[in-house]
Amino acid sequence: MTTLSFEAAQEKDNADPLAGLRDKFHLPEDVIYLDGNSLGALPKSVMGMVNTAITEEWGNGLIRSWNDADWISLPQRIGGKIAPLIGSTPHQVIMADSTSVNLFKTLSAACAIRPSRKKIITEKNNFPTDNYIAQGVVQQLNQGHELVYIESPDDITTALGHDVAVVMLTHVNYRDGRMLDMGAITKAAHDVGALIIWDLAHSAGAVPLYLDQHNVDFAVGCGYKYLNGGPGAPAFVYAADRHLGQVFQPLSGWFAHQSPFAFDPSFAPATTIDQFLCGTPSVLSSVALNAALDLWQDVDIDLVRAKSLALTDFFIDLVERRCHGHGLTLITAKEHHHRGSQVSFTHPEAGYAIIAALIADGVIGDFRAPNILRFGFTPLYTSFCDVWLAVDKLATILENKTWDQPQFHNRKTVT
Repeated sequence: MTTLSFEAAQEKDNADPLAGLRDKFHLPEDVIYLDGNSLGALPKSVMGMVNTAITEEWGNGLIRSWNDADWISLPQRIGGKIAPLIGSTPHQVIMADSTSVNLFKTLSAACAIRPSRKKIITEKNNFPTDNYIAQGVVQQLNQGHELVYIESPDDITTALGHDVAVVMLTHVNYRDGRMLDMGAITKAAHDVGALIIWDLAHSAGAVPLYLDQHNVDFAVGCGYKYLNGGPGAPAFVYAADRHLGQVFQPLSGWFAHQSPFAFDPSFAPATTIDQFLCGTPSVLSSVALNAALDLWQDVDIDLVRAKSLALTDFFIDLVERRCHGHGLTLITAKEHHHRGSQVSFTHPEAGYAIIAALIADGVIGDFRAPNILRFGFTPLYTSFCDVWLAVDKLATILENKTWDQPQFHNRKTVT
């Protein structure tokens, strides 16, 4: 038996301390799902909780369920469940809106804390919405702020100076899965008096995070990737205790008021993490995320990280052995300290078609323009046998050029 055989994969699964969690998810029998970095799989517990919320709490309880089913505290309760996964205490985290909206809030707040500084540093290869939001904040402020785009994470510290107000970065890059050194970069930003905001969309639930320990100022993240909260699940905001009640975020909706149900005609912001709320939360989506997060109560995030690295090591080794000579180029770091929980390859001509052919054969990854094949590994439900079978199918598709058929070149709206 070789270390890369199917039998080796079975042995790895038999020794996996997280293997039992797979049964807690609804996974179609004919699908190998390697796209949890885009949309997490459905936890079985969510279905019952959402059905109860629809039929009993909404259907019978009606408006009374804001009190009787405690809908009103969902943002705080969900924030409290996310907090230990990101290295925080519950009073610094709250569920709210989307990642994009929360980035607008936190970046606006951070710029207001450093009004005399006009530079915002970010990475050119961020997920585009991050840069779009930053552009919008600069336009909205209209105070001479300048966005400085770094080409590579290696350029971050050299771009820092005493004119920088905010450093806004993605912890794990959506394209190549590169993970940044949160502690070192945060310290470097603080050393020049800048604030820092981290986007944790591809980190939360996949890698251990230590926001309090690293003295992070603000962070945002989504609930539908590794947290498995469902399509379009609400996002979350982290704000360090030292900033609570001391900052201004511009989306002054009624849930951010000190006393929303006093119906005061003048806005008086809450002095707690509630100040980062805005309007009424989506209850059904919140119920789904709340139920999904219950899975984490007895999960050791360090075990999740260890399995993530083992899965991605196994995948990289298999692809390099089985798919050599077919045009794939690894763009994800082999070094563990630079790797999140995804693996990305490029192909010069057929990235989309290869992914489309894989999906047709029951292996779901995704494609990112212009030429990236992306695979996400969720240790709560991804098995080593999944990895072996996925690479076996990929190798067959490449060897037989199965991808080179018209139906696989026809791009769908969502890639």
